[in-house]
Amino acid sequence: MTAELARECARYAAMGWMRGTSGNLSVVLQRDPLRLAVTVSGVDKGEITAEDSVVIDSEGLAVDSDKVPSAEAGLHARIARVAGAGAVVHVHALAPVVAAEHWPDGVVLKDLEMLKGFGRYDHEEVVIPVVRNSQDMIELGDAFEKGFDPKVPALLVARHGVYVWGDDLVQARHRLECLEWLLRFKVETRDIFTGRHS
Repeated sequence: MTAELARECARYAAMGWMRGTSGNLSVVLQRDPLRLAVTVSGVDKGEITAEDSVVIDSEGLAVDSDKVPSAEAGLHARIARVAGAGAVVHVHALAPVVAAEHWPDGVVLKDLEMLKGFGRYDHEEVVIPVVRNSQDMIELGDAFEKGFDPKVPALLVARHGVYVWGDDLVQARHRLECLEWLLRFKVETRDIFTGRHS
């Protein structure tokens, strides 16, 4: 699993979604008690190795290790627990951050074929929740849980980034790639649908 985390990080870094040391990934190792492998803090995600991960508990604390987990490890654990996710991906792609800026009460997506890749039908109306940024993972976790919809495997954190989850890292990646496209479309066509002109 740790090698898989490194491979996925390298992929996202190449996309420009994990610049510098930003972003983090996790994968569930067991449910009872909950244990996740999460990327460590402060490592360039384009150069991360299989050794750059740490096992955390349900509170996001390292288990039997002096390695420092990502600062957002607690939110990863909360999402895994509440949503039943097998893997959680957090990146700093630009389109989700810009979308959250324009639609702070939630981003509505509808009538787009790419919604199928996100696990929804193209004619469904999907609202991607947006929460305010905080350095307190309990506060962020509470905000996530308050607006949690089991049908929407994503969360936008205003002026920060996006979290997407799935049964495993591959499903989470596919959902993230499709969601990033959907949000980029929403942002780039905003003026068309609001009647504004540049």
